[in-house]
Amino acid sequence: MQNRKAWGYLGLAARAGKAVSGSFCVERSVRARRARLVIVSEEASQNTQKTFRDLCTYYKIPLYVRGSSEELGKALGKDFRMVAAIEDEGLAEAAAGQLEQESGIGGSMFGE
Repeated sequence: MQNRKAWGYLGLAARAGKAVSGSFCVERSVRARRARLVIVSEEASQNTQKTFRDLCTYYKIPLYVRGSSEELGKALGKDFRMVAAIEDEGLAEAAAGQLEQESGIGGSMFGE
């Protein structure tokens, strides 16, 4: 399970009520400017990835395409999830730092 610490931050946000999952809820959170970080599963369709990449670019919210839908769901304490958002600034920054560090690749900030 790659990104172990990042998933831990996502789980912590979920338990604190500061994480949302599912396309509709994440899109609503982004548009309301509550989302601080969006994670899309690598298994999500190209259309889903593009939709969230465009949305996050427009609203200037960091976006990462990482992990499987099973890993994402497990971190949230739910079943499979294709997309999730963290709404807490501190947890989002910590998770983003871990996602960049553990992947060894530059981040996908703002959907770039």
